[in-house]
Amino acid sequence: MRNYELVAVLKPDMDDERVGAALERVKSFVSDRGGSVDGEELWGRRKLAYPIQKQNEGIYFLTRFTLEPPHAKELERSLNLSEEVMRHLIVRLDT
Repeated sequence: MRNYELVAVLKPDMDDERVGAALERVKSFVSDRGGSVDGEELWGRRKLAYPIQKQNEGIYFLTRFTLEPPHAKELERSLNLSEEVMRHLIVRLDT
């Protein structure tokens, strides 16, 4: 198992319920594949440095988790296909 950190930017027109559901989907994805979520932070709505998909704001969240590498790639594919996620970045943490 490896430690990862995920930062994602969600579309700004999402309400709190949909944001919570998106966070829960990531947590359940990790736990269903034998990983563990070590921490999460909802950073909230922030102004973007440059427009993404004609949006000037986004809802940021950070998740730290432990997962096997093949499943991390699967999570990345899932985030790429999600229409709610404008941008994301998964990095492996050195521990």
